[in-house]
Amino acid sequence: MSVSVMKVRGSGWRWGSWVALGFVTWGLGCASGPEQMDSPAADRAREVLRAARTRQGNLLLQCEPEDADVYLDGVIQGMCTDFGGGPNGLKVGTGLHRIDVKKDGYWPYTTYYEPNNARAGLTIRLKSKEPERGGTD
Repeated sequence: MSVSVMKVRGSGWRWGSWVALGFVTWGLGCASGPEQMDSPAADRAREVLRAARTRQGNLLLQCEPEDADVYLDGVIQGMCTDFGGGPNGLKVGTGLHRIDVKKDGYWPYTTYYEPNNARAGLTIRLKSKEPERGGTD
């Protein structure tokens, strides 16, 4: 960008300096970019971009038996029925997470989940540790 300084007769360089300063300030203000904007729309856009970078998820669980315990990264979160639907899914933050479903008398279930800013569903059927009875000897 070129800036020209005008000298007006009788006013000296002061007026011309202000004109030049005005052009430079105006030019820099236009080139400052969106990070300098303060408005509700700009704040919302920043929030959406931040959310896209921090991938979170909502995991809906259906389990048999329904009262099995759910663990996220080794920390108990509640029973499977607590995360069965609606807004009550298991909230999972950024990164890879270990999901365990356990109940006494059943073999534990383990899987890994990495959220992608979406809701996912998982159906789990725990197997009993006791052998199935049936048939004749």
